[in-house]
Amino acid sequence: MAASSRDQVLRLYRALLRESQRFSSYNYRTYAIRRIRDAFRENKNIADSEKIEELLNKAKANLEVIQRQGTIDHMYATEKLIIERPGNT
Repeated sequence: MAASSRDQVLRLYRALLRESQRFSSYNYRTYAIRRIRDAFRENKNIADSEKIEELLNKAKANLEVIQRQGTIDHMYATEKLIIERPGNT
């Protein structure tokens, strides 16, 4: 993978994780982060530039979905779960 392509993938990976952290719901947040990490690990050895480009476009579309869902999630926020409250470790 070319250096510029690698940088682009890493930027997208960080952006996906950052946006997923914005979910107020613990379950959505942990699911999104787990799926992002699993997907990037699964595809880390792909060398075909067309396949990489296809996966990047799919990830960019998913980033937009996560951003929209994060906004909606904050509009309809619920009470935190017990495991999310301070002092409950």
